[in-house]
Amino acid sequence: MAAIKLAEPVSATSFSRIKSIDILRGAIMVLMAIDHVRVYSGIPAGGPTPGIFFTRWVTHFSAPGFAFLAGTSAFLYSLKLQNNGKLARFLLTRGLLLVFLELTLIRFFWTFNFNYGAFTLAGVIWMLGWCMVILSLFVRLSPRTIGIIGLFIIFGQQIFHVIPKIFPASIAKPVGYAWNFFYPADLPTMPGIAILYVLIPWIGVMMAGYGFGQILLLGPKKRRKICLRLGISAILAYLIIGSLIIVLGPAYEGKLNPVFRLLNQQKYPASQLFLMMTLGPLIALLPFAERSSGWLSRTLETIGRVPMFYYLLHILLIHVSALLTNFIISGTMHQEWYGSAPFVEVDESQRWNLPLLYLVYFVDLVLLYFACRWYGIYKFGHPDRKWLKYI
Repeated sequence: MAAIKLAEPVSATSFSRIKSIDILRGAIMVLMAIDHVRVYSGIPAGGPTPGIFFTRWVTHFSAPGFAFLAGTSAFLYSLKLQNNGKLARFLLTRGLLLVFLELTLIRFFWTFNFNYGAFTLAGVIWMLGWCMVILSLFVRLSPRTIGIIGLFIIFGQQIFHVIPKIFPASIAKPVGYAWNFFYPADLPTMPGIAILYVLIPWIGVMMAGYGFGQILLLGPKKRRKICLRLGISAILAYLIIGSLIIVLGPAYEGKLNPVFRLLNQQKYPASQLFLMMTLGPLIALLPFAERSSGWLSRTLETIGRVPMFYYLLHILLIHVSALLTNFIISGTMHQEWYGSAPFVEVDESQRWNLPLLYLVYFVDLVLLYFACRWYGIYKFGHPDRKWLKYI
């Protein structure tokens, strides 16, 4: 990333940039809820039929968008603070708060039980929290340097698979317990905890987003040009490399057709192709979000301005909605299905169909919008209450 010369004062354009980020963040959060309703419906992730496949696929943009835009937002917040020490403290404290919430409140909302010995989840909020903690250690470097380090982590992530091999076999178990939170390395895993999101390459995505923030300080025309070039280049690279792998790779014996195989990139951990597939469109769409207007953009902006509030509430609401839906259908709430959510076990005969899934999703989304609108008015109407910036 080349050094960037500001084309205009930050204060003159900061509103539109933050608005565009909020709109995109709102969009990916709206998509995310589809997948979490799907979890409680019992419908398995992906599948050979287009309806089930794309119900899962469209939600893939959420985690990369969260991490990338969190980095960009941290950069923009640094401009407001003008103090790297204060930024580091904010990222550290907010990151640790997210980890705490993942292990307590969020975990309870997912499962409605306190049996931590049987199941604990290291999910997306856990990942975002620790990535903020790690980013806090780097904020004294230039945004350009942080962005370059992030890109190195993304594209060189497989290095982290072999690093633990240098340790002697006698300490493989404790090393594995710690390292598996960073990157899979074929080492023993800690019992009782499901690591859904390792920290690598996600910390690289957040750092790349931090470096990307510099682009938002350019004039509108140059900013749009760079965003389109970066986004489209990532998309083309993903399409070309992914297609070559399908054509030249080993024979495939699964049920997915070539188009679905191209779209079905590895998410756990997120591969380079997965990140290009998801971040490319988000970056390319940023200029259009800047110029968008109308009820849809206002709705997405309302949600995107209060992401943590939305996240906490949407899991609780979807879980309660699932219990009520089950009760209406069968006369039983079937809470026993969700003791290890999001890894539910629902008999195929009792899974929801797609129309019911989307009906529950739509109702929940309407309720979430009004809740976010209320909270946004409260939060931004009370700037003196500093704790509100954490939720």
